[in-house]
Amino acid sequence: MSPLPSPARTHRPAHIAMFSIPAHGHVNPSLEVIRELVARGHRVTYAIPPSFAETVAATGAEPKCWNSTLPTDEDPASWGADMLSAMDLFLDDAIQALPQLAAAYEGDEPDLVLHDTTAYPAQVLAHRWGVPAVQLAPHMVVWEGFEADMGEQMSVDLHGSERGRAYYGRFCRWLEEQGMAEVTDPERIATAPARGIALIPRAMQPHADRVDHTRFAFVGACHGDRSHQGDWRRPDGLAADAKVLLVSLGSSFTKEPGFYRECIEAFGGLPGWHVVLQVGKHVDVSELGTIPDNFEVHHWVPQLAVLRQADAFITHAGMGGSQEGLANGVPMVCVPQAVDQFMNADILQGLGVARHVPKEEATARVLREAVLGLVNDAQVAAVSERIRREVAAEGGAQRAADLIENELPRGEVGVL
Repeated sequence: MSPLPSPARTHRPAHIAMFSIPAHGHVNPSLEVIRELVARGHRVTYAIPPSFAETVAATGAEPKCWNSTLPTDEDPASWGADMLSAMDLFLDDAIQALPQLAAAYEGDEPDLVLHDTTAYPAQVLAHRWGVPAVQLAPHMVVWEGFEADMGEQMSVDLHGSERGRAYYGRFCRWLEEQGMAEVTDPERIATAPARGIALIPRAMQPHADRVDHTRFAFVGACHGDRSHQGDWRRPDGLAADAKVLLVSLGSSFTKEPGFYRECIEAFGGLPGWHVVLQVGKHVDVSELGTIPDNFEVHHWVPQLAVLRQADAFITHAGMGGSQEGLANGVPMVCVPQAVDQFMNADILQGLGVARHVPKEEATARVLREAVLGLVNDAQVAAVSERIRREVAAEGGAQRAADLIENELPRGEVGVL
């Protein structure tokens, strides 16, 4: 990325347009960056389907609504069982979204485009409008040797199969139709933007030393003020030295009543512990049996508010929860469910702040031993605190906004 602007440099208000997809894990990491840009006086529009319009508007940005064909959190199985199925869905959505987005911005073209890694139409439109584009990656980015490290089978599936070739051919034809025939490898739309900001701690990036740092910058956790999500307070009467455990599998892969029952067996009535259990939309509390007195069960909790007071976290190791745990110095037991969560769990375990427990091994005994072992380990506490400080020093939303402003066209730059 370009060097950070000096304190003496300021920017005239610009129109900055953000593009994302309707998924919490892709929208939420960008919200504090958007809020910061709005606070700096920029007009920010945010192209997003209607289900996220209210969330986006709360940052001060203007929602530009469009209709998506992607599966929602209500039906995670619709993503399919393999990577190519998901990639086809993203491409299908991009092709049908582009005319909607072009119409929404006709006569209101921005000075700079921000985009999620999966918001392919954003780069097409930035090319069409002749404005700079900056990717906001809510997850790890690629590194030199990525394909070799990820395994030969992935390369065979994506490049050597009939389905894979059909996908790449369709993607290339679409880009050619949009005047971007020079992009001969469509993977680079997502993996090799001209400029990219990784909205994750550097500690969560595999092989961070092999990332192209002329292309990507890491800004750490961008959490900011989450008061609009509500608060969480320790229950009245809870002893001052009692420990708090948060259990959450995020927002998508939450239909796991058996797993929640194992957690209840593991920690129900455990002296000195209070458990906050989030079960998501798809599980009825009646499926869990008798709820112990030291448990509170919710369909949704303000996760960050709980983590700021938690002593341990049982998580699916999604990137959002993983970095929130790191940013608050909370040891984690990771029970990954899908996609990048397995790699995230391994990274956290390798850092020395977590234990990776495969889903099929997540019994009450294993979960209890894992949590107590982490919380009672002085080395884990020391490493967690060191990483917490490192994450805080990465700059978060303010540094991301600095980097974005530095990419504005020169006509939008002023000097104090």
